[in-house]
Amino acid sequence: MLDRELFAQLPEAFREMERSFAALPAWDASVPGSGGMAQVLRELAQRLGDNYPYFHPLYAGQMLKPPHPLARMAYALATWINPNNHALDGGRASSRMEKEAVAEIAAMFGWTTHLGHLASGGTMANLEALWVAGRLHPGKKIVASSQAHYTHGRITGVLQLPFAEVACDARGRMDPGALEELLRQGDVGCVVATVGATAVGAVDPLPEILELRRRYPFRLHVDAAYGGYFTLAGNLAPDARAAYDLLGEADSLVIDPHKHGLQPYGCGTILFRDPAVGTLYRHESPYTYFTSRELHLGEISLECSRPGAAAAALWATQRLLPLTRDGEFARGLAACRRAALSLYGKLRDDPSVLTPFEPQLDIVVWAPRGASTTEVSKRSQDIFERAAGNGLHLAVAQLPAAFFAGKYPELRVEQPRMACLRSVLMKPEHEAWVENIWGLLQKSSCGPDSTGMPTS
Repeated sequence: MLDRELFAQLPEAFREMERSFAALPAWDASVPGSGGMAQVLRELAQRLGDNYPYFHPLYAGQMLKPPHPLARMAYALATWINPNNHALDGGRASSRMEKEAVAEIAAMFGWTTHLGHLASGGTMANLEALWVAGRLHPGKKIVASSQAHYTHGRITGVLQLPFAEVACDARGRMDPGALEELLRQGDVGCVVATVGATAVGAVDPLPEILELRRRYPFRLHVDAAYGGYFTLAGNLAPDARAAYDLLGEADSLVIDPHKHGLQPYGCGTILFRDPAVGTLYRHESPYTYFTSRELHLGEISLECSRPGAAAAALWATQRLLPLTRDGEFARGLAACRRAALSLYGKLRDDPSVLTPFEPQLDIVVWAPRGASTTEVSKRSQDIFERAAGNGLHLAVAQLPAAFFAGKYPELRVEQPRMACLRSVLMKPEHEAWVENIWGLLQKSSCGPDSTGMPTS
């Protein structure tokens, strides 16, 4: 279950790496506390057992996807050297791996030239994108949809830039009409489009947003931290496909390999279409940049020390599973979407369930039917807890009641937001487990003392 057989290959890889340093003279390599390590590891294993089983298909709640076994092993192998990809002095080999791996990610969006690097995650990557936008359009407003990640508002606060939310449509996508109203004011410097909103997986309408960019001058940043890899999936609906086909028109783009890219936390990526923005990062640091005339990654990053192990793990994974539309990696993404559509179909056909819209990616949201938003919220929480007791791990999301009320006008809206249930089916194995998930969901939704939805 936890890759024990695969990890047996790791000692030979360590021996191979040691051969690279065999010419070094011997030294005292004693390890402090070596006598007690086994006991501490056993205690650590016991403590780590107190966690949600997010590696299992019955975890169908938050955005938690297990790293590929090769990524785990590559990360562990690289930490033996512990490279720092801030400067080539600290991570010569892993810096090259980072550049190669990031270039492969950029190629998914048609970029043969770009500026980009890894970051600790989507938050830091988005911060860099909005920092660049602020430098190029000083004092102008950053806008993002009301379903965009909450960190955009925080980031603009850190950068001391004005921020505004754009209203969404009934499917959680940015409303182009509402965006144009803001653009008419003439003070918008950057529009953040979300491709794979974290709550519902919505894909903002890039064709309409790009049409507005032809009439209003603004920088377009795409937060595809969650959804970016789905550009490789061959089974997107036409509206989502139309947006993905235009991702290469963005000025900057964020994608998180630690979400759908099979990497350990934290591994995010920031990409800029125009390499000239690298001039904004210029700084002097002679004590870290002295052994090479090549570009140091720290010269194009706001972060300083960064783990070369993350680059090694990403590079190795992409060597094994290339980022192509006809490859095994892409087929895994397509399986996730099929799983979401399958579960959505069962929920949609159950008269006791409210399904506001079909998933655009692999995130499904629904709620048990009730007379009012208060009743629905209570029933959602009840099913969530009952499902966990039955071994099925879901998530509760607070979403705009308007998402449901537009389709179900009989729902009495007593507050603007309503608790509903949410599943992120981001493991390819989920496709084979939909029937199990459905059975446990029905079991969790009925019973003599249940306040949840009845089975159909």
